[in-house]
Formats: sequence, structure tokens, C-alpha cells
Amino acid sequence: MNAAPATSAPIKLGFVVNDVATEKNNYTTIRLARTAVNRGHQVALIGLGDFIYDANGTVRARAHVPRESHYADDDALLADLQGPDAEIHRISVEDLDVLMLRSDPAEEVVERPWAPNSGLLFAQLAALKHVIVLNDPTHLTDASNKTYFQHFPEEVRPVTCITLDADEIKSFIQSHDGYGVIKPLQGSGGQSVFVVTPDSGANLNQMIEAVTRDGYAIVQEYLPKAVDGDLRLLTLNGRPLCVDGKYACFRRYNDSGDARSNITAGGKIDMAVPDEDALRLAEIVAPKLMRDGMYLAGLDIVGDKMMEINVDTPGGINMAEELTGVDFSGHIVSDLERKVRLRDQYNRTLTNNELAMM
Repeated sequence: MNAAPATSAPIKLGFVVNDVATEKNNYTTIRLARTAVNRGHQVALIGLGDFIYDANGTVRARAHVPRESHYADDDALLADLQGPDAEIHRISVEDLDVLMLRSDPAEEVVERPWAPNSGLLFAQLAALKHVIVLNDPTHLTDASNKTYFQHFPEEVRPVTCITLDADEIKSFIQSHDGYGVIKPLQGSGGQSVFVVTPDSGANLNQMIEAVTRDGYAIVQEYLPKAVDGDLRLLTLNGRPLCVDGKYACFRRYNDSGDARSNITAGGKIDMAVPDEDALRLAEIVAPKLMRDGMYLAGLDIVGDKMMEINVDTPGGINMAEELTGVDFSGHIVSDLERKVRLRDQYNRTLTNNELAMM
């Protein structure tokens, strides 16, 4: 993909990730970072454990900084950031124009449960200094697990029960003719997701134990159309991300017999055009996404229901680009440039939540 020239003054853009060492070449964060570098912007990657609140009250961080002004592909940027001689600077987070929060709290549940909340607290401090923080860190704190989804209209959601009680789960499954989906309240990538059928029998106890050993379980009605996979539709500023008439949308499916369509669980992808149901669902959830400052989100759709809304690490930009040939990442970076201009034109009087969706 050719680099697009910068269309405005260079901006300083930071990305918060779980750990720079664990980033991968197919992550949306790396694609956005490379696009920004190639457009002439300054980029820094910050791990959740790299923030510093120093003695004079300034929010700083140990950040991995790209050394080149252009990278031919995502692998080249990642090799630079993760190499043994990677360039690490102690930066002032408050000097950034934009801070994008791209860490996955599910990855920290066991080893570093303190990390996600700590990152959000530092991000909130940065927002007070007029750094544009996306997604909005105050509301992102409320969206740290799947209960956030329950605040959207019932029309978009499958019937759901959240509990630790095995008998409650079994009762829910029984009331839905022996069908259901069980998954952890906190989690991603299809980890510990089980589809229950009338043939599950004794395995149901094992499924419940596997999910509840780490906390609450979500049990949902089974949607028959899930056998064909799901749609991932990305939204920007609360609306479906569409560039040159093409949507950042693809179908995820698994033809190996595994019920999970997540790419990390062996799922495959095809280009897809959102149908009437998908666009209607996106329209229904838009007001809350906008109110909460959820700038970039991923909607996971099965038929006329939404299975999840990913607001922490919505991914798939690179996949959408490769399927369509459309420069979605360039469109997002251009939008960030626009937000920085608006912030400065209004003398930094606009709130972070207003800028997030403007």
C-alpha cells in the first residue's frame, strides 16, 4: 500500500497497548501507526506498565518510538519497535495531540489485573491536559466488560443471563430447548466460548466450570444463523466506516467445526457488504456510542442481532484493507488530523467527549 502524503501539519500520536513486545503484524494498531508515520506524523507506542506520574505532576511514559520516516510494510515497523536496539524515549504524554487506547483488558485478567484500570486513569489525566483520548477514557472505564453491552436497546441483543450459578445457567439453557452460548464476562478472541446443544449432555457441567472458574459467565440464546459466522462491522464517530462507497466490513466464519468465528480462534474471513439488518443495528446503537465517546468500535452481528460491541481493541482494519483495497487506515488518520485542527481552532475549549465524536 502506497503511503499517502500528510494533508495537515504533523501531529503527535500515541498508542496505548498491552505491551509493545506482544504486538503482532496483523494488529490494527500497527497498521494505524505505520500509516501515521508514513504521513509524516510523530508516533509513540506505550505499554500499560510504562506510564509515569512524575514529581512535578506531569504524566510521562517510556515509549517505543519508530526511528524511520517510512516503512514499506507492517512487519518492518514492528521489527523496528521490537528489535534489541529499539528506540525508547521518556516522553511527556501531555504533549501528545492524540492518545489512542488500544489495550485489551482480557489479556491482563490473570497476570496483571491492575493494568487496564491503571492505563485508563493515566489516560484520564492526559485528557485533562487537552490530549484527545480515544476512545473516551471515562466511559471506557464503564465499558471494561461485557455488561456494557446490556446498556444498549434490547432490540439489538440476544436474550442474556449473567450469573455464577450453574443451576441458573442450566435453567436458562433448558428454557431455550437445550440451546445456548456460554462465555466469560471478561474475555476476547473466542476464549472459553461454548455452544450448547441438546446433545451436550454431561459436557455442560465441564463447559460451565471452564467459564466460571475465572468469574461470571454470560449465557445467551443461540442464534441459528451463527453457523454461517458473523459480520464484523467497524464504526467511526458512531457510524459505519465507509470509504469510497465500501464498508469496513467482513464476514468471519469457521469451517473446521469450531463454533467460534474469531480470527484468533482459527476463523476465516470474506469480504462482506452489510445488509439491511446490519445497518439497522448500527443505526440503533449509534446514539449511545456517540454519547459515550466510542470513536472506533467493532460491531459483531449475527442475523438481526448483535453479539458483542468491541470498544477496547476493535480490529480488522488491515483485513478490510486487504479485502477491498481501500485505505481505511488513511481515512482514520485524516480524521484524527481533523480533530486536532478543531481542538486548536476552538482554543481547546471542546471537551474530550465532544471531540471524540465530532
